[in-house]
Amino acid sequence: MPSTKTLPLIKDAERLESRLKEIPAVPGVYLMRDESDRILYIGKSKKLRNRVRSYFRESQNLSPRIAMMVQQVREIEFIATDTEAEALALEANLVKQHQPHFNVLLKDDKKYPYLCITWSEKYPRIFITRKRRAGSAKDRYYGPYVDTGALRSTLHLIKRIFPLRQRPQPLFKDRPCLNYDIGRCVGVCQGLMSAEDYQKIIQKVAMIFQGRTQELLDILEPQMEQAAEDLNFETAARIRDQIKGLQSLSAGQKVSLPDDTVSRDAIALAADTQHACIQLFQIRAGQLVGRLGFMAEIPPQPPLAKGGQELSQPLTKETQELSQPAIDGGQELSQPSLTSPPYQGGERGGVEAGAILQRVLEEHYQNVEAVEIPSEISVQYDLPEGEILADWLSNRKGRKVTILTPQRQTKAELIEMVERNAEYELARMQRLSDRNSQAMQDLAEILDLPEMPHRIEGYDISHIQGSDAVASRVVFIDGLPANQHYRHYKIKNPEIKSGHSDDFASLAEVIGRRFRLKEAEGNSKKQDEFSDLGEAEKVSNLSSVSPNIADKPDLIMIDGGKGQLSAVVAVLREMNLLEELRVVSLAKQREEIFLPGESLPLPTNSEQPGVQLLRRVRDEAHRFAVSFHRDQRSQRMKRSRLDDIPGLGHHRQKLLLAHFRSIDYLRLATPEQLAEVSGIGPRLAQQIYAYFHP
Repeated sequence: MPSTKTLPLIKDAERLESRLKEIPAVPGVYLMRDESDRILYIGKSKKLRNRVRSYFRESQNLSPRIAMMVQQVREIEFIATDTEAEALALEANLVKQHQPHFNVLLKDDKKYPYLCITWSEKYPRIFITRKRRAGSAKDRYYGPYVDTGALRSTLHLIKRIFPLRQRPQPLFKDRPCLNYDIGRCVGVCQGLMSAEDYQKIIQKVAMIFQGRTQELLDILEPQMEQAAEDLNFETAARIRDQIKGLQSLSAGQKVSLPDDTVSRDAIALAADTQHACIQLFQIRAGQLVGRLGFMAEIPPQPPLAKGGQELSQPLTKETQELSQPAIDGGQELSQPSLTSPPYQGGERGGVEAGAILQRVLEEHYQNVEAVEIPSEISVQYDLPEGEILADWLSNRKGRKVTILTPQRQTKAELIEMVERNAEYELARMQRLSDRNSQAMQDLAEILDLPEMPHRIEGYDISHIQGSDAVASRVVFIDGLPANQHYRHYKIKNPEIKSGHSDDFASLAEVIGRRFRLKEAEGNSKKQDEFSDLGEAEKVSNLSSVSPNIADKPDLIMIDGGKGQLSAVVAVLREMNLLEELRVVSLAKQREEIFLPGESLPLPTNSEQPGVQLLRRVRDEAHRFAVSFHRDQRSQRMKRSRLDDIPGLGHHRQKLLLAHFRSIDYLRLATPEQLAEVSGIGPRLAQQIYAYFHP
């Protein structure tokens, strides 16, 4: 590990020159580290020595981001490869693994759904999910899709076109369900179709989400004609209906290009001083079959400092991949008026536009199959490593892939259309951000907060007359739901049971568990610490909350009126947290806001932006609590009394019920009669008997 006293390479000319001479002039990947041995940047090059040397030339015009990185480099490592394509693939894997601070990092947004095909199963399922699980490598994910309604409509239409597996588990043990009778399923639950034949159907569906609809049509049409020639008119009619359905998917998707036989992708970006929006259009056979989008946060332009420009804060990037199936349409979206200019000269905020585009393309094409790679890629700006990327894609595809920057005629107009759509998406994000900022500002004024509430937590209780009582916590950050911070709570108070409910005590328990305090380690004074989940603990020494806790809420919202608020205030006062945390309640019907110690609600209008934000938090907390309560109730209703007997698993339960026919007869059985059942020994028989005869 480099010493903390080691000078940066740029200030140690002798060590720098010695290190550069050690780097070979071959393809490979280089890693730049700081004084703490952290990786600052990972790059690739056809000739490592030339590329690394270029960072330290005075004449080199580096962007502020890279210039700041060079000032911190203490050590340079390299990995030589045989080809440029290998260097590109290795760089992408290392960037994913190490997430270097100065690399352009892409991250999926979990709020947009994927479509998953479970190729790891004998009979693959097709379903919509919001989590891209790293389970089986065979499973294939498409998306994420920005328009959930369009995705559901597309999948619904596909299930009408092709008979697909409809359920994760069979509805009946000995016969197929109604979907088989109406032709929506081929009866895979009963093995009425072989796995090989069913997988051929799934392969056709996968072609649709790969943008290969026209190729699928070219396959189906000869099959229809052959079936008709063989007088198999039922099969021919079914294939004919599939062709019509597929044609309806791509209706109105035509993009006017002179060479519509070439598959191509077009990528462009639009940006203001804070955000960059990247759009990628997928065009196959002259039809727009998909649209992917990426949104990045850009730090503000750093101030001029001695020795050049430096970034005033670390580079952060949050990316959303938004893609849509073929129903999106090739229609241009109207262009909004932007107050901020787009990228000028390919650079803004120290982040090169070409480097962003290249990183998006590398990330995207690593996650697709080779057949999905187009023959031509049109880019808005020249890529810094375009030749390496083209060679790598050509090797993957098995044929030449061209990357070009159109300057005129139809292809340039296509790039302009992509850029206009990127500007539209950017303007939409700006409006959403402005609306949330306005709502938080209004809420801060209503509640007399010193600052806008960055993090708002909402709590609600759900039960039916005390049974299956649960609670929920939802978190809004900057006015938007932060699902990764949501939590469920099961109410553990023994006094809350079926027939006896107590929302006040339930809320007090949940708040106590959320804000439990621990003693800090060491011989220093005690410090408070927040916890996400866990049992309520006895706390002997209570102190104030540290203002530096990352997950400290700026505002706590309780779903309820003065009674619920009073219960929460009491437990916070007992924990000495009432002065540190701001808490309010929002009552239904009149949408009234109550503050601690106030008998009357605040004079507000239910249509105020701040009140609407609280209503969104309240409604989300209610939805989250009710859904968890329903799950718990459903599990309880399905639960058997035999589940409570230790050592009695599901298989032995089935044997007992098959032998005695019902739990009533089983309860009347003696230990000797119970032991007669296969798999039930004398000791377990005695435990079962003792359970029913305490």
